[in-house]
Amino acid sequence: MKSSVDIHVVLSTYEDMEDFHDDPDEASERLNFILHAVYDNAEEDIETQRLEQILHYAWESWQQDKHLLEIDDDELLDWVDHTLATWDDASNDEIS
Repeated sequence: MKSSVDIHVVLSTYEDMEDFHDDPDEASERLNFILHAVYDNAEEDIETQRLEQILHYAWESWQQDKHLLEIDDDELLDWVDHTLATWDDASNDEIS
């Protein structure tokens, strides 16, 4: 269940981003925007493990992405929607 996941545990900080981005504060805000969007848009009855895997995938997909600061909110939300909608169709069993 969604309520079993504490979103604050997975949020990024300046330190998480400083080795990869020129503006680590902004990069952290962008990654946290994505993580919150995943959490907020996930169904209330989503399996805890599934939500944790999707949050981990979002973190791994975006934390080091040099284009993170160039992508607008709508495109990031589209990515979140697509990821949530297709998660079961993708081969994501190896992500834990």
